[in-house]
Amino acid sequence: MPKILFIAAHRANRSPSQRYRFEQYFDFLRANGFDCELSFIIDEEDDGFFYRPGHLFKKFIFTIKSAVKRLKDVMRADEFDIVFVQREAFMTGSTFFEKRLSKSKAKLIYDFDDSIWLMDTSAANKKWEWMKSTKKTGEIISVSNLVFAGNQYLFEYAKKFNENVKIIPTTIDTAVFKRKEEYKNNNKICIGWSGSITTIKHFEEASVILKKIKQKYGDTVYFKVMGDDTYKNKELNIKGIAWSSDTEAEVISSFDIGIMPLPNDQWVKGKCGLKGLSYMALEVPTIMSAIGVNTEIINDGENGYLANTEDEWITKISMLIESFELRKKLGSNGRKTVVESYSTESQKNNYLLSFNELLKR
Repeated sequence: MPKILFIAAHRANRSPSQRYRFEQYFDFLRANGFDCELSFIIDEEDDGFFYRPGHLFKKFIFTIKSAVKRLKDVMRADEFDIVFVQREAFMTGSTFFEKRLSKSKAKLIYDFDDSIWLMDTSAANKKWEWMKSTKKTGEIISVSNLVFAGNQYLFEYAKKFNENVKIIPTTIDTAVFKRKEEYKNNNKICIGWSGSITTIKHFEEASVILKKIKQKYGDTVYFKVMGDDTYKNKELNIKGIAWSSDTEAEVISSFDIGIMPLPNDQWVKGKCGLKGLSYMALEVPTIMSAIGVNTEIINDGENGYLANTEDEWITKISMLIESFELRKKLGSNGRKTVVESYSTESQKNNYLLSFNELLKR
């Protein structure tokens, strides 16, 4: 039985990126003869401080502990047929571990779903930014046997360093992300956003627009933010909800409209549309910024909306608020798009074929 060692930052079912990029394929891979093991470095206790300001001593100890864990992975890499690294093996600018893994008997697969060669350090860890390197991503790609890129923009970057690159989109398990009840014509319309502590700044990009929507529609609209339970916005009456894999689908299903506002910059061009895809899978009518892969996912007015300017955002949100039939149509078509092109079911055989082809080489 071929063995795969998956190397990533977080424990299973903790990180959306990991879950949607590879964790949700574990059962399928095991059913097709692969033994899958996940090696992570941020455990539940570390979560309490890693993305928070301060805690410098704890973060120093964490770095030492993580280095020891990765050294152990390097030492046992020969026991595996494939080593799959998602984003990076270690949180500094060093490629020491990836280069050692590439010299093992195992084939090295590298997977990335963001423009991570650019600096986008969380506010809590700005003091550690000096430890990062803009060259790291390209160096890892260059020593890998196969690279999975989340979209065309990332694919083009990876091709500069490696010929064996495949686009594997971020996917949703549509058997799990499925509405439990029919889409309803609610008296009050919930406009929702899902993200994380590190991406809450993107929601803030839309706060001016949402305040104008609130002024226009009053108490007939309200707002939800999931992913940062410390977030508060008094003007919009928002208290953030913590993200949990157990409640994610339920919370998103409570949205009448899902928004994915993004700034127009190089970092965003590497994003793979995960927030929007999760809304769409649950038949929530979705509005995304017209940038990057979003313009490939959304056919404007058919399976969702694209918006750039403030006026476009306000106009399209207003159209959805005022028409239940439009919300239902875009929600239904959105789910069809995910099922056909961005679901685990639609991509699982590509995933399996890639592993089997790599082992035959």
